[in-house]
Amino acid sequence: MKTSAATKFRNVLAALREFGLLLETDSALPSVSGLVAGEPIRGSWWKHSQSHEIFAVLQEVVDHKDVLVTKLVCGKVTFVQRRLWADVLSIGLAREAWQMTKLPLSGQMLLDQIDQKGSLQTNQLDWPTKFQAEKPGEVVRELEKRILIHSQEFHTETGAHAKLIESWEYWARRTRFKGERVAVGNAKRKLEQRIEALNERFGASAKLPWSV
Repeated sequence: MKTSAATKFRNVLAALREFGLLLETDSALPSVSGLVAGEPIRGSWWKHSQSHEIFAVLQEVVDHKDVLVTKLVCGKVTFVQRRLWADVLSIGLAREAWQMTKLPLSGQMLLDQIDQKGSLQTNQLDWPTKFQAEKPGEVVRELEKRILIHSQEFHTETGAHAKLIESWEYWARRTRFKGERVAVGNAKRKLEQRIEALNERFGASAKLPWSV
């Protein structure tokens, strides 16, 4: 009997509660696309026969009140369960060497703007002439991989894809997240232990950004 989309969504939430982290897609670690498809997916899930169901469940996961979306594991879209939000927030605010060293000038410029304004939309960026050779989207992705900002996709009035990019302080205010502050060293160790356990259980070799 075919499993309904609602059941698949509940299964995804159950897995997220169990593991604390889920990838959007991965060939080894637990992922939303793999759970919906019933099998690990190699390559793009858009080409899978259940791509429409995967997309629908992903949208529900993104909108869930207990889910934070970031680029935490291997630079991939990662869904973080609420009990780990304080750890991610602590890391995002830390501005450690792995986050700031060799950050391009364009990235520092954009990070400064986000810090000052709280949030920006990528479709409304005033991109300086001196950085015209660099694509704003690539700079945003670099900040995302370093966990320096939070971002979420949306559709503009014209139907184009864009992102709301925001500082972690702004994200915490917007979501009214008032979790206890966690020492960054403890936060990193907690996530390291979780990834180590997942790697061992599923035969993966995933890394966190400060371990690359």
